[in-house]
Amino acid sequence: MLYRRFGRTELQMPVFSCGGMRYQFKWQDVPQSEIPADSQANLEATIRRAVKVGINHIETARGYGTSEMQLGRILPQFPRDQLIVQTKVGLVADAKEFRQKFTQSLQNLQLDYVDLLGLHGINHAESLDYSMRPGGCLEVAQQLQAEGKVRFIGFSTHGSKDLIIQAINTNQFDYVNLHWYYINQWNWQAIKAATRHDMGVFIISPSDKGGMLYKPPQKLVNLCAPLSPMVFNDLFCLSHPEVHTLSLGAARPEDFDEHLKTLALLDQSDEILPAILQRLETEAIATLGADWVKSWETNLPTFEETPGQVNIPVILWLLNLAIAYDLVDYAKMRYNLLGNGSHWFPGNKADRLDELDLRPALANSPHADKIPQMLAKAHQMLAGAEVKRLSKT
Repeated sequence: MLYRRFGRTELQMPVFSCGGMRYQFKWQDVPQSEIPADSQANLEATIRRAVKVGINHIETARGYGTSEMQLGRILPQFPRDQLIVQTKVGLVADAKEFRQKFTQSLQNLQLDYVDLLGLHGINHAESLDYSMRPGGCLEVAQQLQAEGKVRFIGFSTHGSKDLIIQAINTNQFDYVNLHWYYINQWNWQAIKAATRHDMGVFIISPSDKGGMLYKPPQKLVNLCAPLSPMVFNDLFCLSHPEVHTLSLGAARPEDFDEHLKTLALLDQSDEILPAILQRLETEAIATLGADWVKSWETNLPTFEETPGQVNIPVILWLLNLAIAYDLVDYAKMRYNLLGNGSHWFPGNKADRLDELDLRPALANSPHADKIPQMLAKAHQMLAGAEVKRLSKT
């Protein structure tokens, strides 16, 4: 395993982390007695495999249902100083409730402390306020730190780049969990801001949210050859030294195997990546047109600025991925979250275009005339059954 200094925490972080949102029994809390033996055995085998290959960072959250409770039956079996354990607690208006949730997390994990506590979901102005205001969740986290129950404090986010940078620039956090991978590079400036503040940088779900790369379309497989799309994406992310670790949401012990192929390639990333990156760009231009590929994002309104809160940037991004790389299943899954994802995936679908006048919102876009047609195409291609976030299923 390769390790990188996790910013000012000085932790030696494995470049792959064992994320805890795919191997648990349920997304809701249930009594310990209801957890099937085979579910627990699989989780324990997954953790043992992770530690065996050097992935000693185990990451979970209070919001991941039975994940913490199930981990609590295996983590105490390892020497505590050999593990880096992270949990995350959702942000609430009542900071006493935040403390109660953390106390439950620690009880579930059967640990005396966690190495990393993430304020889970600084996604919009309200959750940032819950964190930063006097007596808020950050203050409670700092109290827990003083009590020896938390070593380092960070935050996780699905928010906008500007909001993430705002939170980073408070200089109150030791690390950040955020989205950034080949198909979604919007948060690069946030990563640079985190680097300036010497924060650890943890990439959320690069294989699942990064394109459902456990089951990639054949077109993407061909474009990424000789690497698998998963290894390509890992190599792309880790070729940037500002990135310290990638979360691997393993569902079973063998889910680490493909990722581990990346380690031997890291020293050769400068030779391997350019040809694949060129093929991906060439295909995008061939299918979408050079002008669109180079400028589709220019001066797009945010969903808050758009009639009906249509999330134009996200919808066009998903359409591009579906057309250029055949990432249709991925695009459908994300598109149908719109309208149901709250501040975790905000904004609405393009299902009311006949009722909305988007022209004022698109006035500064070089593609103002084309975008309504593209939105209609996206809805026709991607609309389906509504999708809920996993924690709500």
